[in-house]
Amino acid sequence: MILKSTKPRIAVGGIEHETAGFLEGNTTLSEFKERRVSSEDFLGLSGEENTVIDGFVCGVKELNFTFAPLVWYRGGRGGYIAGPKASQETFQVLLSDLIENLSYQMPIDAVLLSLHGSFAVEEIDDADGKVIEAVRDFVGQEIPIIVVHDLHCNITSKSVNSSDIIIISKTYPHVDMHECGKNAVYLLKSIFEGILKPTMAFKQIPILWNAKKMITSEKPMSEAISKLSYFNSKPGVVSSSIGVGYQWIDSPAVGASTIIVTNDNLDRARKYADELSGWIWERRADWVNPSLKPLKALKLGEKIGEYPIILADQADNSGGGAPGDSTELLRLFLKLKLEKAAILYLVDPEAAKNAHEIGVGGILKMKIGGYSHNLCGPPVKVSAKIMALTNGEFYYDGPYLKGVREFVGPTAWIKQNEVSIILTTHKQQPIDQALCRILGLDCKEMKYLGIKSTGHFRSGFESIAGSIFNVECNGLFSQDFSKLPYKNLGRPVYPLDKNIKFLSSDFTD
Repeated sequence: MILKSTKPRIAVGGIEHETAGFLEGNTTLSEFKERRVSSEDFLGLSGEENTVIDGFVCGVKELNFTFAPLVWYRGGRGGYIAGPKASQETFQVLLSDLIENLSYQMPIDAVLLSLHGSFAVEEIDDADGKVIEAVRDFVGQEIPIIVVHDLHCNITSKSVNSSDIIIISKTYPHVDMHECGKNAVYLLKSIFEGILKPTMAFKQIPILWNAKKMITSEKPMSEAISKLSYFNSKPGVVSSSIGVGYQWIDSPAVGASTIIVTNDNLDRARKYADELSGWIWERRADWVNPSLKPLKALKLGEKIGEYPIILADQADNSGGGAPGDSTELLRLFLKLKLEKAAILYLVDPEAAKNAHEIGVGGILKMKIGGYSHNLCGPPVKVSAKIMALTNGEFYYDGPYLKGVREFVGPTAWIKQNEVSIILTTHKQQPIDQALCRILGLDCKEMKYLGIKSTGHFRSGFESIAGSIFNVECNGLFSQDFSKLPYKNLGRPVYPLDKNIKFLSSDFTD
């Protein structure tokens, strides 16, 4: 390509949203604006945090390119904004903001976008694809566009056809976001030098992948990551990716996928994408996890006899959009009269507010949790001692989001009998122990931890765990996909349908 400047100008921006399609209502424009990073604010980014955007910034600085900031609708607290669909009107405001900022930065030599990959809008299944398509229409066909997606992405041909390269993060927890962003910049360098002419093939696979089988430190996901290394070692392969999908939305985009990027060899990209998707399909039973109820998990943990026993309440993972106020684990812990037990976190703004009004050492008497949906209840009546209070501002200190500022609003540590409960005002999954440390709760001293998260908590808790079990509690984000009200998948999908004829050589693109 012919550079428009001797020092390449790289436009950097993003709109990040993980859309939970089974939730009622809309993610409002104000929720997006709360996390808006303007082009001016970009200049204050260190380039050191574990975000894709920081990886972009770091790479641009290292290569002495010119940084052309756009706008970044940054992911929600501790991760991507997760919630119901946005309206068409809201989406148009976000997209117009991005394109308007792009117009201010012209001429540019490339565009780098941080997109979640499972953004959906009313009547638009692939809103990420719509974003990329709009950027492509604005900058033309000659300008490279590289996109980085979250591992939990739903890929369609719309995204692939408008991009030069799509990179999907490999790790869960997502400790490699910065690395992926930085890698994208170095791929641009190869394009500018004439060394790389990217060709990309994409395959959608009819599999609903269970979150327990996405953990990269454990089999079988660790074997899938090794498979990516195998393909990356092939001659001419620039990048290989697996998207495990985001399943809590009713859309034909839902499902696993593979992407292979080669250097000027589309046939080879298709061949390897075919092989990778075939390998995944042959092992389809490996990506399904049987449901495990919390009482059985506790018994398994007691049999192992190492503490703390961690129960991950994946159906109430607020990081994926769940309300965070389900009470099943709390009720179980209280019923069993567990000692040295804690629930992290229970979202209840009213309870947190009341605790702050009463003060440390006082007694909180009220019903907590279980207010958002009948699947999350019933509420639990407590007469709990208020152990500690905080305004909810802290900085993560674990590997996933180390150094990132967090704010969960007025927060309280209360104790009902021997069960500790962290009450927060805003939704957020426990990613590491930073908030507990501020409150004075030592998680290492606990025997039982009920954590409202699916996988990201492992970055901050796995090192102290005696055993970990992902459990199926009542909630809105069940991992038993047969319970989800799918109507618009548009095709048979495993494991909902067992007798599927899938030919990996039938290319989606």
